[in-house]
This record gives sequence, C-alpha cells and structure tokens, in this order.
Amino acid sequence: MDTKGRLIAGSHNRNEFVLINADEVSRVTSVKELSGQICQICGDEIEVTVDGEPFVACNECAFPVCRPCYEYERREGNQACPQCKTRYKRLKGSPRVEGDEEEEDTDDLENEFHIQHGGDPHNLTDAMLAARLNVGRGSQVNGSGITTPSELDSASVATDIPLLTYGQEDTGISSDKHALIIPPFMSRGKRVHPMPFSDSSPTFPPRPMDPKKDLAVYGYGSVAWKDRMEEWRKKQNEKLQVVKHEGGDGGGVDGEDPDLPKMDEGRQPLSRKLPIPSSKINPYRMIILLRIVILCLFFHYRILHPVNDAYGLWLTSIICEIWFAVSWILDQFPKWSPIVRETYLDRLSLRYEKEGKPSELANIDVFVSTVDPMKEPPLITANTVLSILAVDYPVDKVACYVSDDGAAMLTFEALSETSEFARKWVPFCKKYKIEPRAPEWYFAQKVDYLRDKVDPKFVRERRAMKRDYEEFKVRINGLVATAKKVPEEGWTMQDGTPWPGNNVRDHPGMIQVFLGHNGVRDLDGNDLPRLVYVSREKRPGFDHHKKAGAMNALIRVSAIISNAPYMLNVDCDHYINNSKALREAMCFMMDPTSGKKICYVQFPQRFDGIDRNDRYSNRNVVFFDINMKGLDGIQGPIYVGTGCVFRRQALYGYDAPKKKKAPRKTCNCWPRWCCLCCGSRKKNKKAKTDKKKTKNTDETKQIHALENIEEGIEGIDNEKSSLMPQTKFEKKFGQSPVFIASTLMEDGGVPKGASSASLLKEAIHVISCGYEDKTEWGKEVGWIYGSVTEDILTGFKMHCHGWRSVYCIPKRPAFKGSAPINLSDRLHQVLRWALGSVEILLSRHCPIWYGYGCGLKWLERFSYINSVVYPITSIPLLAYCTLPAICLVTGKFIVPEISNYASILFMGLFLSIAVTSILEMQWGGVGIHDWWRNEQFWVIGGVSSHLFALFQGLLKVLAGVNTNFTVTSKAADDGEFSELYLFKWTSLLVAPLTLFIINTIGVVVGVSDAISNGYDSWGPLFGRLFFAIWVIVHLYPFLKGFLGRQDKVPTILIVWSILLASIFSLLWVRINPFVSKGGIILEPCMLDCD
Repeated sequence: MDTKGRLIAGSHNRNEFVLINADEVSRVTSVKELSGQICQICGDEIEVTVDGEPFVACNECAFPVCRPCYEYERREGNQACPQCKTRYKRLKGSPRVEGDEEEEDTDDLENEFHIQHGGDPHNLTDAMLAARLNVGRGSQVNGSGITTPSELDSASVATDIPLLTYGQEDTGISSDKHALIIPPFMSRGKRVHPMPFSDSSPTFPPRPMDPKKDLAVYGYGSVAWKDRMEEWRKKQNEKLQVVKHEGGDGGGVDGEDPDLPKMDEGRQPLSRKLPIPSSKINPYRMIILLRIVILCLFFHYRILHPVNDAYGLWLTSIICEIWFAVSWILDQFPKWSPIVRETYLDRLSLRYEKEGKPSELANIDVFVSTVDPMKEPPLITANTVLSILAVDYPVDKVACYVSDDGAAMLTFEALSETSEFARKWVPFCKKYKIEPRAPEWYFAQKVDYLRDKVDPKFVRERRAMKRDYEEFKVRINGLVATAKKVPEEGWTMQDGTPWPGNNVRDHPGMIQVFLGHNGVRDLDGNDLPRLVYVSREKRPGFDHHKKAGAMNALIRVSAIISNAPYMLNVDCDHYINNSKALREAMCFMMDPTSGKKICYVQFPQRFDGIDRNDRYSNRNVVFFDINMKGLDGIQGPIYVGTGCVFRRQALYGYDAPKKKKAPRKTCNCWPRWCCLCCGSRKKNKKAKTDKKKTKNTDETKQIHALENIEEGIEGIDNEKSSLMPQTKFEKKFGQSPVFIASTLMEDGGVPKGASSASLLKEAIHVISCGYEDKTEWGKEVGWIYGSVTEDILTGFKMHCHGWRSVYCIPKRPAFKGSAPINLSDRLHQVLRWALGSVEILLSRHCPIWYGYGCGLKWLERFSYINSVVYPITSIPLLAYCTLPAICLVTGKFIVPEISNYASILFMGLFLSIAVTSILEMQWGGVGIHDWWRNEQFWVIGGVSSHLFALFQGLLKVLAGVNTNFTVTSKAADDGEFSELYLFKWTSLLVAPLTLFIINTIGVVVGVSDAISNGYDSWGPLFGRLFFAIWVIVHLYPFLKGFLGRQDKVPTILIVWSILLASIFSLLWVRINPFVSKGGIILEPCMLDCD
C-alpha cells in the first residue's frame, strides 16, 4: 500500500480523510473534494445511474443516501428518510419490504441486478465490493449504477458439473476424451466475492460427463490408466529412497519435481506429543486418588466430631475446608494428563521452503498494543518492535502493527525513530544470527570474544552497532523528556500541522505505514517487514472497550492491508527472545494432519529483571510449567493475553472443522428387522438430539462455508435470498465489503488490483468508533468484551466453538517481558486479573452455565471454572488465617481432642499434600523454591487483591460502580532491582499486615498463657501454635519487603494496621462469644474481708 510516507488520519462518520506531511497541494484532501455527492450515513460515494444522474433515495427532500444504506434502512431501520422523515418508496430494482404499496407493474429484480435463475447469487455482493474498491479494470456499469464483473460468464459459474482435474490437463488422455472442468474461482483463498478482473490462468472449454457411461471411456479405470498409476508409484518409491535425512538435493532424480522436497523428512509430522513417563505420572495419579479417599475420611471425622465449646470456630473451619477441597478438585483434575510437545523446524523448511523457489510459509501479522508512553516507556516498545522486524522469517510475510490507544505523539515519534534504526539493526541481526534480537537485552549480555574465537569483523561491527544504539537511546530519551512539557496549544508536527491526537478522548483514526512501502530497504539493500502505526478513532459517548477494542481494530485494519491468516499478539514489553518463535508456532498451525483444528499456539511467559529470589512470585512458574502442561493434554491451554499466535478464522467466530465419522458397521448375528428397529430408534434419538442442539445454539451459530451461504434462507423466494448472505455478514462483521471479503479468504491475501486510496479509505472506515455498532464484534467475533481480562473470555469462546489450542515451550524461551517492580504494583496487577475473573463469573459467559452442548470438554470446563471462581477463595482464606489468632487468644481450638484414628488421618492428609506437590514438581520441572514462593504469594494475594476484587466486582455488577483499569508500571532503566523494596500506599497492604500482627499477638498470648499455666498446657498449645506459625511463614515475603526500607514505610499503613488489630482484640475481649451466658459467675477473691 503506497502512502508516500504520510500519516493518514480520518473519520468515517465525519467524512474526513486527511494526508499529513505532504506538499501544499495535497496536504489536506477530503473525500468531498475527491468525488461527487457523498452519502450522509456511511460516507461512501453515491452511485450514478445509467442516465448519468446520482441515485436519489427520497423524492421529497433528495437527502443524499447511497443505495446500500437505502436498502439497509428499508430492511432493518425505520424505513424513513433521516431528514424529512418521509417513508421511503420502493424504487425499481429494490426488494419489497413489509408496508410497501401495491404496484401494477411487476418487479424488475432479475434485470435490474443481472441475476439469472441459474447464475451465481453473489453477483450483487461482487458488484458492491468492486464499487467499494474502485477497481476499474474489466468492469462495466449496468442500469442500476452498480459495477458488476464483466468476466463472469456461464463457464465460470457452472458449479453443478462434477470436477475431475481442476484446471490441469492430463497429457496421457487424448483431447477428445478429456473431461476437464474449470473451477468457479481459480485462487488459493476461499473467495466468495471474486474480484472484477480476468483470471490469468488458462481457460479450457468445459465438457460435462455422462454419468451413464463408463469412466474408461474418458480414460480412467482402463488398463492404460492402471499402468500409469503403477509407474507413478514406482517413481515415488525411487524418490523416497534417494532423499536422505538431510533433505538433500535428490541425487539422480530430477530436482525440479515439486513433490521431491516433501519426501521422507518433509512428509513427516511437524510436531509430536511427548507424554510424561509412566514412572512419574502413574504414582502421581495414584496419590491423587488416595488423597481423595483421605479427604472423604477426613471430612467424615470432622463433621461427626464437632467442638461444642467452640462451635462457631468449628463450623467456620468446616465451611472453609470444604471450599478448599472443591477448589483443589477444580485445580487438580485438569492436570490429570499432562504432555510436552516437540517441534521439527527442519521438516518445516523441507516442506514449505524449497530451494530456488519462493517461501510457502504463511503470512503472519504481529500486533503490539500500548496505551500510555509514560507508564510503558517508548524504549521498551521500540525494543519489542525491533525484535519483531528482525525475526527469522521471510520479510515479505511479516507485518507489524503497533496500536497506540493513547494517540500519543511521543509513541508516533519514537516509532519513526525505530523505523530508521531498524534499517541498521535488522541486517546486523540476520548477518550474524544473534540472539536475542532486542538490542537493549542483547547488549546487556556479557560476551567473551576470546572464548569462541569471534571473528574480528563481527567485533568491529558489534561495537559500531552498540554506538548507534546508544545514540538511538539518547534520541528516544530526549523525546520522553520533551513530552513531559505539553504546550498549551498542543503538539504540532514538523510541517506545522496540529497533531490529530492532541485530545486523547476525541480524535480521528490515524494510520502511518513506516516500512514496507516505496521501496524502503535496509542498508544492505534488502526488503524490510511492514511496520504500521495505528490509532483508532475515539469520540465522546462511545464505549471503546479498552484493550479488547484496540485489538479488534487491529484485526480489521490488518485484514484490509495485509490479511495474513495468522496473527501474533504481544504486549509492548514482551520482546521476541527466540528469533525462530514464529517458525515454532507454524510447526503446529501448518501441520497438514492436525493444524486445521488449532485456534492458537500459546507460549509461556518468561521475565527479565526479576530478583534472584523472586520474592513476589512474578515468574509464576507453577502455572506456566505445571497447570498449562496439564491443560495441553485435554483441549489446550487458556489464552494468557500475550505471546500467542492465532488463526484468524478462529477469531472471526467460525466453528472448528469437524471430522466426518465413518459409518458404523452392522452385525449379521441378529435378524434384519431387529437391526432395523434398533437402528431406527438410535437414528430418531440422534435426530432429536441434533434438533435440540441446533435449537439451543441457533442464535450463536456461525456461517462456516460457502455452501451454507449459497443455500440462502428457507421460506424466502430465490431472488431475495441472494441478498440475505450479505445482510448476515454485515450484521456479523460490519458494513465493509472489503473486510467481509477478507474474512472468507482462509489462506489470507488482499484483493489484487485494488487502489491504495480505496484501501486507505476502507482502513480508516474499519477503525471508526461507530463501526462495531449493531454487529457481533466483542460478542462472537474478535476479542470478547465484558471483562478487563479479555484474554480468558476470548480463549474460552474459541474452545466453545470446538477449537483446540497448543502449548509450545521451546528450549530457548520464545518471549520475555517485564514484571512489576514492587509489591504494590504486583498486587494491583493481581487485582486486575481477579476483577476480570469476577466479571466473567457474574456474566452470561460464565463457564459454570455457558457453552453446554458444544465442543468444550469437561476437564477443560473445570479449568475455566477454577479460573473465574478463585477470587471467592479469598473469603474462606481470610477467615482461616484469622482462626489461629482467635484460638490462641481464647484457648479454644477447631479440633477436639485428637484420637489415634484422627492423628492418622491428619498425618495422611499432610503427607498426601506433600507427595502430590513433590511429584508435580518432578514431572513439571519446577524447583521447590519456585513452588514455595507460589504458595506464599497465593496467601498474600488471596487476602488482599482477590478479596478487594471480589467486592469491586460485586459493586460493579450490582450497583454499577465502574473501576478504572490501571496500567501496570513497566521497569525502566533505573538500576537493577532499585525499586524492589519500594512501597506505594495502597489499601491492599492493610489486610496482610493486619493478619500478621494479630497472629503475632496470638503467638505471644498463647506462649505467655502456657508459661503461666504450667507444663500441662503445652500439649494443646502445639496445634494452635503450628496453625499460627503457618500463617506467619506464608506472609514472610510481605514482611521482608515491608521491613527492607524502614525509612520509606508509609506511616498511615502502620497506623491503620495497628488500629484495626487493636480494635479487633478489644472487641474480642469485650464480646467473647464462647463464654457461658447462663449467669454471672462469682469466684472467691481469696481475701479475708473480716
């Protein structure tokens, strides 16, 4: 797409289309200046009729409305003119709607739109798309003013003739006996809207076959045909023996044979599953079953042995323990069948990268999202973009889209600097194959030049590149310093044009193509991947849906510009650490045997800049190395928001392809009438089930294939049914014929012959703020709205459509990112995740009741249920952590005197928990240190972030109190671990500190009481003391961070925590509900009053 290096800004609703940084003649060019009359609804040009007059919808006021909007208003709207409110009359060539007056003359629908009874029902959609793209080649204007393809003849629409050779002649069959049928559309993609230009492929006269004749008449099935088949098999076997494991040159076989690279290694699967060894997984499963048995016996004992003198404490503990058991089951069973996967990158190259021919690897669009450059430093975003541009993948098949949802000129200028530095950085990375390809992290590595005998030329170029990068950093940091002082009149660009995004909440959509246009190359003269800056339109009064809305805008604009079949989504702080990450994903997506059902490939998140002890469990190793491996053995891992490669068709809401089951064999041991009876019953039962399933999913059923579209809608006459598919697509995807056409191209690609101006205009259209109105965007299509954690919801919807996902763990981590740098930010990040889970729990998409009867497996549903109900665990966890202090202060306990049987149960339960954890660490490859940090932060986050998220979610859903999404601060270059101990005041810190204080007080009181009461009181004290120490040990990382910088501890934090603890203790002393209420107890004072 040629933009001549200019920024494109515009608003579809306001009819604006501006080119900035151009010469004085073409700096500002509006749509009105480029065309005639403009539709006041959609902003498109109004068609011209055969008489040369513009189309007039309303004969009363002549309000300018195009024919598609006129048809849509009559069909779906109030059927009246927006200006004078006069009811629209039916014009010639328009379908009837309810309320039209009866006319004496007959409809002219067939002649008006050139739709014949035996023709293609999509000519009208074709014409709309051609008019939208302004493709003038090979088109003509009919009486209705709509451009229709001139190349569609009877041969191109003869779809009812059987197809044998698909456009290729067999030289072994004579021409008079050759049955050659031309496919309707000779293209790689599944295109419903063919472009109005001639196909370059050769045309042959179709010859129908007589089904009554033998196939041998046409050259098939004869002796000569069988001989040719035998020769072909022999030739294939010879090739298979010649091709070696290295995927060589073919030896004596003709190297130009297209099947040669696919022999041997190239025909093998591109990946394989590696189940966990039975020596590890079988004991693990046995311990799980044994733990369930012990839990049943434990609850049987606990329920039948209440503590009468502390009934409230006992009942509270029982309720908490039951909830903990349910949570454990939801978390444990999805880990029943963990697997690990292995990829074969060499086989991928053998299959899709043939020597001397263009690469056949699929195109990939990479999405990078950013909002606030002050919280997400531009230098980090620049490193992410540079690692994408230098990835080990064909440059013509990679396009990077950066979404600036804050419309910040700082981000735009930083991206401009990044595009210039990429011309030096990309060739350097590919020449020396360095890792990682993010310069900040590459130059941070310590390189020993003498150890590996490094080439002196490389040393010189590396030093020069490091100097260039330091200069690049100075320029970026200079932009950041300048951006902190915003001028009163707002920012202006270099040519004096005001920056369109000066008002963050009210600005037009903006698109800038930095690389991949006008022949911009790197310093070595090689092409560069495409780099596009996108900032969607924002206007007051519209719900823009935060990150999910920005990602959906990127889906649409990328479909217009490049339309790659696969998309990679990364956060601005997650750079590509493994340059072959895209190839790793393609080993799954492009696998011919299993790739068609994969909706996304999820990579684990790895982080830089974390302290060695990982105090706040930022790495989250237990989740990524244990839970996600378990899910991969069921239906696939959940989507975690970044580092994920998607199939575009899955994000469009289509169902996964289903395998046709082979017909069941019948036995001969029963009478025929019995088999027929049983068979008919089963068939009727299956038909009822299918009918019920169809009824339940009728509203959310997607259109998956061209065959379904061509059938039209039952109960409607043939002429009007040809208009219904376009209506369905508009309701689902929006009113953009170009985007609708792109959704049906399974292999991707953009329309050939489309002008750059038309594509730019359409790209501005699809990122307008009102484009998603009355469509299924955010409901069934794209990233799903309704939660701040749109990632879980989006992955859940795709799994409900029958897709499966894959978890890929390369030896070298594919992506690395930044983690929160202090406890307050970490807790706020966990708060946002938990709040999103609560929103999903209280929505219609809750996995507890949503998606039954679809493709979601039960254990996968367990995992999704666990991912949305875990914030509820904060209430029993807070109560359970408070119980030890109460028991120590009152001298009561939640368990009566323990018998030998009870002691065995308690020991068995603790041992089963320990053994389960040890076996999980063994097959998951997780260290005990990471596991323990995860346990500690589960308690810290549970009693703080999860608890607050639960109440905030209830307030938001029940009372309508919205909570703002806070971007987590990313690490800046301020020194290693410089802010590890930094505390920022937040109410989330009060709960864990209060728990620590009251349990500490409880320990002191309990020990003091035992000392004063003598030896006999030490035995009962042991259980209570162990309980309290368990809580204190889990809160130790919080305490260590709290005391790390005593001079920076907020005073208000200490005051509130001590105050709450004191009030709690005084109230307990005053109320003491476990004291007998029978009357006043008088005790002798041991004094002689006489």
